[in-house]
Amino acid sequence: MAFAQLTYREGLRDIEACLRALGPKPYHMGFRNPVARSTLADANERRDWRIYADFAQHLIGIARPLYARDPLGVDLDESLYALDSTTIDLCLSLFPWAHFRRRKAAVKVHTLLDLRGSIPAFIRITNGKTHDVNILDQFLPESGAFYVMDRAYLDFERLFVFTLCSAFFVVRTKKNVVLQRRYSNPVDRSTGVRSDQTVILAAPGSAKAYPDPMRRVSYFDVKTNKRLRFLTNNFTLPALTIAEIYRSRWQVELFFRWIKQNLRIKKFYGVSENAVKTQIWIVVSVYVLVAIVRKRLGLEASLYQILQILSVTLLEKTPISQAFERSDSQDVLLVNPNQLILFDL
Repeated sequence: MAFAQLTYREGLRDIEACLRALGPKPYHMGFRNPVARSTLADANERRDWRIYADFAQHLIGIARPLYARDPLGVDLDESLYALDSTTIDLCLSLFPWAHFRRRKAAVKVHTLLDLRGSIPAFIRITNGKTHDVNILDQFLPESGAFYVMDRAYLDFERLFVFTLCSAFFVVRTKKNVVLQRRYSNPVDRSTGVRSDQTVILAAPGSAKAYPDPMRRVSYFDVKTNKRLRFLTNNFTLPALTIAEIYRSRWQVELFFRWIKQNLRIKKFYGVSENAVKTQIWIVVSVYVLVAIVRKRLGLEASLYQILQILSVTLLEKTPISQAFERSDSQDVLLVNPNQLILFDL
């Protein structure tokens, strides 16, 4: 009871602070005075970040079925996920709990992105020292699904878990991985595929961690003038499809760049671990919520355009559908031609 009363009083103080920021007269299009940064920081410091994490997961549960039938851009019927992380740099003197390097602090946002709709299916926020490969221990692979990853996730003991779960991985390999070729399949070199081989791990420790054969696909990317080599435990898809699956991994990079550029994830209100995690989960919630609005209203506008419209009509008493109908005129949209666009399928 005492905790409930305390929380209630804190909530009243937050409301009173916001009312003071409004001034004596409410304004139709916005606040008369800006809300103090300390007010937002105090709120982020006090409220448990798990509240916002649970809310984001609830929204994700609503959004993913809405995009379940969206095309992947790859000839694949199964689910496809991209796993990666982004590092958010922080000031070490203000965020000592997030110590990363000698003079640097940072947190990492590890994300498993469902590529049907670019909706995050799994997110973990850790300090900057956490190695990416450790996140493979945090979730159980979905049977029949494909997971595409970069070289940071090349750990054969952990990759064997995907095989045991009847899931498939496509991961870029490293030059120092010792492999023994067992069989070579014919390839069409005009497609960019250079080789398609069945291999086993030759190093004793690696072979013990992953005893089954794997498939190595070599692909030459004309655009970057680079030769890429992938390992996968799938032996049925065409070699070119394996390369295209890896190419689709760029969508998770776009996701990270998008939330940093449009939702201002680099500036935090509050310096505690709770405050930082709270703000990141709020950003994820906003992203997913806008994705839900876009799908349910059948909007053709990009996510960036939708956020622009919402930002200028936030305090108007207008049905949300009407707000977007009025924005059909390009004069209303402040479109940046260099802006990254997600959900533009």
